[in-house]
Amino acid sequence: MSKIIRKIITTDNAPRSTLPLSQAIVVDRTVYVSGCVGTDKNTMKMVEGGVVPETVQVLKNLVAVLEAAGSSVENVVKTTVFLENMGDFSLVNEEYGKVFSKNFPARTCVQVAKLPVNAKVEIEAVALIGDVETVHG
Repeated sequence: MSKIIRKIITTDNAPRSTLPLSQAIVVDRTVYVSGCVGTDKNTMKMVEGGVVPETVQVLKNLVAVLEAAGSSVENVVKTTVFLENMGDFSLVNEEYGKVFSKNFPARTCVQVAKLPVNAKVEIEAVALIGDVETVHG
Protein backbone atom coordinates (compact mmCIF):
# COMPACT_ATOMS: atom_id res chain seq x y z
CA MET A 1 0.00 0.00 0.00
CA SER A 2 1.44 3.37 -0.98
CA LYS A 3 1.67 6.28 1.40
CA ILE A 4 -0.60 9.28 1.17
CA ILE A 5 1.42 12.48 1.12
CA ARG A 6 0.25 15.28 3.41
CA LYS A 7 2.04 18.52 2.49
CA ILE A 8 2.00 21.43 4.94
CA ILE A 9 1.80 24.81 3.21
CA THR A 10 3.35 27.95 4.66
CA THR A 11 3.89 31.28 2.99
CA ASP A 12 5.24 34.65 4.05
CA ASN A 13 2.70 36.26 1.69
CA ALA A 14 -0.04 35.75 4.29
CA PRO A 15 -0.01 36.14 8.08
CA ARG A 16 1.41 33.17 9.96
CA SER A 17 -0.59 32.08 12.96
CA THR A 18 0.89 31.55 16.38
CA LEU A 19 -1.89 29.00 16.96
CA PRO A 20 -1.35 25.26 16.45
CA LEU A 21 -2.57 25.16 12.84
CA SER A 22 -1.18 25.20 9.31
CA GLN A 23 -2.05 27.87 6.75
CA ALA A 24 -3.08 25.02 4.47
CA ILE A 25 -2.66 21.31 3.92
CA VAL A 26 -2.44 19.59 0.54
CA VAL A 27 -3.50 15.96 0.22
CA ASP A 28 -3.25 14.52 -3.28
CA ARG A 29 -4.66 17.34 -5.45
CA THR A 30 -6.87 18.92 -2.79
CA VAL A 31 -5.97 22.00 -0.74
CA TYR A 32 -7.58 22.65 2.64
CA VAL A 33 -7.05 26.29 3.62
CA SER A 34 -7.45 27.23 7.27
CA GLY A 35 -9.75 30.08 8.14
CA CYS A 36 -8.26 33.43 7.13
CA VAL A 37 -8.97 36.64 9.02
CA GLY A 38 -8.18 40.25 8.13
CA THR A 39 -4.71 40.41 9.63
CA ASP A 40 -2.08 42.36 7.71
CA LYS A 41 0.97 40.13 7.15
CA ASN A 42 3.39 43.04 7.67
CA THR A 43 2.03 44.35 10.95
CA MET A 44 0.34 41.16 12.19
CA LYS A 45 -2.55 43.40 13.28
CA MET A 46 -6.15 43.39 12.15
CA VAL A 47 -6.81 45.96 9.43
CA GLU A 48 -8.92 48.85 10.63
CA GLY A 49 -12.15 50.25 9.27
CA GLY A 50 -14.68 47.50 9.80
CA VAL A 51 -16.01 44.51 7.93
CA VAL A 52 -15.30 45.74 4.38
CA PRO A 53 -11.53 46.32 4.78
CA GLU A 54 -11.34 43.13 6.83
CA THR A 55 -13.05 41.15 4.06
CA VAL A 56 -10.70 42.60 1.43
CA GLN A 57 -7.71 41.55 3.57
CA VAL A 58 -9.19 38.12 4.29
CA LEU A 59 -9.52 37.48 0.58
CA LYS A 60 -5.94 38.69 -0.10
CA ASN A 61 -4.68 36.31 2.57
CA LEU A 62 -6.76 33.45 1.15
CA VAL A 63 -5.45 34.05 -2.38
CA ALA A 64 -1.85 34.13 -1.11
CA VAL A 65 -2.24 30.77 0.64
CA LEU A 66 -3.98 29.22 -2.38
CA GLU A 67 -1.16 30.38 -4.64
CA ALA A 68 1.49 29.03 -2.24
CA ALA A 69 -0.27 25.67 -2.46
CA GLY A 70 -0.21 25.73 -6.27
CA SER A 71 -3.90 26.49 -6.61
CA SER A 72 -6.03 29.55 -7.32
CA VAL A 73 -9.39 31.16 -6.71
CA GLU A 74 -10.65 29.54 -9.92
CA ASN A 75 -10.01 26.10 -8.41
CA VAL A 76 -11.88 26.68 -5.14
CA VAL A 77 -14.75 24.23 -4.78
CA LYS A 78 -16.05 25.14 -1.30
CA THR A 79 -15.81 28.04 1.11
CA THR A 80 -17.18 28.62 4.56
CA VAL A 81 -17.75 32.22 5.64
CA PHE A 82 -18.03 32.97 9.33
CA LEU A 83 -19.56 36.34 10.25
CA GLU A 84 -19.69 38.06 13.59
CA ASN A 85 -22.89 39.76 12.43
CA MET A 86 -25.18 38.39 9.70
CA GLY A 87 -26.21 42.01 9.12
CA ASP A 88 -22.83 42.37 7.35
CA PHE A 89 -23.72 39.65 4.83
CA SER A 90 -24.34 41.97 1.87
CA LEU A 91 -21.14 43.97 2.50
CA VAL A 92 -19.04 40.80 2.73
CA ASN A 93 -20.84 39.27 -0.26
CA GLU A 94 -20.02 42.33 -2.39
CA GLU A 95 -16.27 41.97 -1.75
CA TYR A 96 -16.45 38.17 -2.04
CA GLY A 97 -18.07 38.55 -5.47
CA LYS A 98 -15.12 40.64 -6.69
CA VAL A 99 -12.77 37.70 -6.06
CA PHE A 100 -15.15 34.84 -6.82
CA SER A 101 -16.72 36.31 -9.94
CA LYS A 102 -17.64 33.21 -11.98
CA ASN A 103 -18.08 29.45 -11.56
CA PHE A 104 -18.81 30.13 -7.91
CA PRO A 105 -17.71 27.59 -5.32
CA ALA A 106 -20.23 25.95 -3.04
CA ARG A 107 -20.51 28.12 0.07
CA THR A 108 -21.81 28.11 3.60
CA CYS A 109 -22.21 31.33 5.59
CA VAL A 110 -22.93 31.34 9.29
CA GLN A 111 -23.04 33.87 12.10
CA VAL A 112 -20.89 32.94 15.08
CA ALA A 113 -20.72 34.27 18.62
CA LYS A 114 -17.08 35.32 18.38
CA LEU A 115 -14.13 35.01 16.00
CA PRO A 116 -10.39 34.91 16.78
CA VAL A 117 -8.68 38.29 17.37
CA ASN A 118 -12.12 39.96 17.39
CA ALA A 119 -12.40 39.53 13.63
CA LYS A 120 -15.66 40.41 11.95
CA VAL A 121 -15.22 37.82 9.17
CA GLU A 122 -13.27 34.61 8.61
CA ILE A 123 -13.19 32.49 5.44
CA GLU A 124 -11.86 28.97 4.91
CA ALA A 125 -11.66 27.11 1.60
CA VAL A 126 -11.18 23.79 -0.13
CA ALA A 127 -9.59 23.93 -3.58
CA LEU A 128 -8.12 21.68 -6.25
CA ILE A 129 -4.65 21.69 -7.79
CA GLY A 130 -4.00 21.16 -11.48
CA ASP A 131 -6.00 21.57 -14.64
CA VAL A 132 -9.64 21.74 -13.64
CA GLU A 133 -12.35 21.61 -16.24
CA THR A 134 -15.64 23.16 -15.17
CA VAL A 135 -18.83 21.86 -16.69
CA HIS A 136 -22.37 22.93 -15.93
CA GLY A 137 -25.06 20.36 -15.44
